[in-house]
Amino acid sequence: MEKFFKLKEKGTNVKTEVLAGITTFATMAYILAVNPNILSASGLESGAVFVATALASVIGTVAMALLAGMPFALAPGMGLNAFFAYTVVLGMGFSPQFALAAVFVEGLIFIILSVTGVRRKLFGALPLTLKYAIGAGIGMFIIFIGLQNAGVVLGNPATMVAMGKLTDAAPALCVVGVFLTIMLLLKKVKGALLIGIFATWFLGIVAYLAGWYVVDFDAGLYPVIPDVASLISLPPSLAPTFGIFIDGFKEIFVDTSSVLSFLTVMITFLLVDLFDTLGTLAGVASKAKMLDKDGNLPKADQALLADAIATSAGAVLGTSTTTTYIESAAGVQEGGRSGLTGIVVAILFALSLFFSGIFLAIPAFATATALVVVGILMLEPLAGLKLDDLEVAIPTGVTIITMPLFYSISHGLAFGFISYVVVKIALGKFKEINILMWVMTAIFIAQLVFLHT
Repeated sequence: MEKFFKLKEKGTNVKTEVLAGITTFATMAYILAVNPNILSASGLESGAVFVATALASVIGTVAMALLAGMPFALAPGMGLNAFFAYTVVLGMGFSPQFALAAVFVEGLIFIILSVTGVRRKLFGALPLTLKYAIGAGIGMFIIFIGLQNAGVVLGNPATMVAMGKLTDAAPALCVVGVFLTIMLLLKKVKGALLIGIFATWFLGIVAYLAGWYVVDFDAGLYPVIPDVASLISLPPSLAPTFGIFIDGFKEIFVDTSSVLSFLTVMITFLLVDLFDTLGTLAGVASKAKMLDKDGNLPKADQALLADAIATSAGAVLGTSTTTTYIESAAGVQEGGRSGLTGIVVAILFALSLFFSGIFLAIPAFATATALVVVGILMLEPLAGLKLDDLEVAIPTGVTIITMPLFYSISHGLAFGFISYVVVKIALGKFKEINILMWVMTAIFIAQLVFLHT
C-alpha cells in the first residue's frame, strides 16, 4: 500500500488513510437511505436501487482511487436523483428506463470529453454566475422535495402550497430532525447527516409504538421497525433495475418531440454533473492542498474519467448520475491524501450491501432531514456572487426561483441561461456571450416553446 499509493510522498500513512475513509463514509452514507427513497418515486424498486447505489459508489470510488490516486469518494448525486425522479419521470411523463438511458449516454459523452480534455475547457466556458446559481437552485429544489416528502409542505387549492399540520407525526419529526442535524453540524460532529437521519428514525419508532405515527403499508412503505432477522442479510436482487436502460432507447425515436426531450434531459444531466464534479474537485483539492502553483489539479482528467465511468456504470446498474461528493472534504480534514482513503470508503459501501434491512426501513420523514440540510448547504456558493449588481442578480435569481416553482431543474436551467443572454444583450455586451451560451440558449428556447416539458 505504501508503494502503490505513495503514502510517504503525500505525507500520510495507512492509519490516517483508514480513519479518513471511515470519516468520509460516515458523512455520505445517508445516500444509501435517501437515494432509494427518491428513485422509488419514479417507479424503480427500492431494494434494487439500494444495491445499485452501493455498487455504483464502489465502482466510482475505486476508479477514482486507482486512476487518479485521490481521496475522493463518489455516489449517486443529490439533485440529480431528484431531477431524474420528479422532473423527467413524474413531470415529463417518461419512464425510468428513458431517464436511465439519458444518464448512460451522458456518461459515455463525459468519458469522451474527459479523455480528450474537453470537459475542463467546457467548464471554463460557462459563466461563473450560472455555475453558482445552478447549485443554489438545485439546493432550493431538494429542500422543497424534502419538506414535501415529509408532509411539511402540502398542496392547497387556494394557495398552491401550504404548511402541513405539525400535530401530525411525520412533519413534526422531520422539523425536529432538521434542527437536530443543524445543531450537530454547528458542533462539527462527524457524520452529522447520518446521525440526524438515524435519530429522527428512532423518534419515529417511538412515535410508531405510541400510536402517533401510522405506517401506510398500502402505499408500499416498509415497516418503520425492521425485522431483526433481516438486519444482516443477503442484498436485495438487482434484477429489477439492472440493464433496463436499454428499453429506454425505444422511447427516444418515437417522434421528433421524444428526440428533443431526450437531448434536453441528457444535456441537463450533463451540465449539472459538470458543475457538480468540477466544483467539488476544485474545492476539496484546494482544502487538501493538492492544487499546483497555477491553481490546477494534477491528474484532473483521470479524476473526471473516473467520474464519467461511474455515471455510465450506475445507469447500467439502475441508478441516477454518480458523481464526486463534497463530503470527501471530511476525510481530507482527517488527513486523507491518497487513493487508499477511497478504497476504504468503497469497502464500507460494499459491506453496507448486507445491511439493506436497516437502510430501507428508514422512513421518508427521516431521510427528508438530509435533503433539507444538504439543500441549505448548497446555497453557500452564493456568497461568492455580487448580488448587488443587477447583471449578476437577475440570472441568479431567475435560476434559483424557477427550479422549485416549476418543479424542474431543466426549466431552471432554461430560464437561467435565457435571462443571462437577455441581460447581456440589453447591456450591449454581445462579446461576453460565447458560442456555448448561444447554442444552449437556443436549445432551451426550443424546449420551452415546442415541447413545453
